[in-house]
Amino acid sequence: MSVPRVAFFGSPAFAVPVLDAIRRHFEVMLVVAQPDKPVGRGLKLTPPPVAAHAAGLGLSLAQPKKLRGNTVFEAKLRESGADVAVTCAYGKILPASLLAVPHYGFLNTHTSLLPAYRGAAPIQWALIDGRAVTGTTIMQTDPGMDTGPILIQQELTIDPAWTSVELADALGTQAARLIVDALTRLDALSPTPQDDAQATPAPMLVKEDGFVRWTDSARQIVNRHRGVAAWPQTTAFLNGARVKLGGLSVVEGMGAPGEVLRVDESGLIVAAHEAAVLIRSVQPEARKAQPAHVWGHAAGITVGTRLDNWEPQAP
Repeated sequence: MSVPRVAFFGSPAFAVPVLDAIRRHFEVMLVVAQPDKPVGRGLKLTPPPVAAHAAGLGLSLAQPKKLRGNTVFEAKLRESGADVAVTCAYGKILPASLLAVPHYGFLNTHTSLLPAYRGAAPIQWALIDGRAVTGTTIMQTDPGMDTGPILIQQELTIDPAWTSVELADALGTQAARLIVDALTRLDALSPTPQDDAQATPAPMLVKEDGFVRWTDSARQIVNRHRGVAAWPQTTAFLNGARVKLGGLSVVEGMGAPGEVLRVDESGLIVAAHEAAVLIRSVQPEARKAQPAHVWGHAAGITVGTRLDNWEPQAP
């Protein structure tokens, strides 16, 4: 086939390098992003990073509020002349009528080894679950949630020191390379159906996903911290007051869950199940982050102080 013309669907900063990789090899006929949203204290209407980037490059841009039943947007996609569409963290389910518009349909870049971690937060949940390996899947999009057949898949080893920030960077680089490969040999790709019985979910994070459960193992607490590093971040409680924690690692130590074992210049050591957690920084509400021992002394934290344990509520 001739070099395909591409429509690109994406919204957050993660998708910008993928768009740029496609632009280096193919003609991008249309960029589609989420609508502008109010941001910050002033609620200034702000475009998502992909929309701002596309506008700066002078690319044709659309930001439809809805897709289902949107015949005007379907016509715009058809008129763009795109042979294939690519989605990367776009953030909306695509209706079947839209999927049928490009000749080669839609390809999706998904940051997990499908069918593992279907959903909005595969990077975060892989870290929370303590996975050592993840990867990128290029799939043919269908109307389901990451259920389409697999076209290309490649593993990525997770560095034990990585948080969701570093893992997203690594997967973004991998996704950019793999989608260019997929677009280069569209006619030669062989779709492989997913095994739905092996599927696991990766739902969007909520604030409570960042709350520390001191009854978890120290490794589970640190893995959760890695997964929620970008948002909502790690939150603990002292007498009901919230504090954000930074720089967590597993250390030796035994005590009751949430019990402070040591406060010194290395940080705050708090007991968990089977071991302890070293906390290097603390940010009280409405204040800046500070070294953990500085906060500890100011807050009257001593050996034996118990941080509140948070348990998820039964549905």
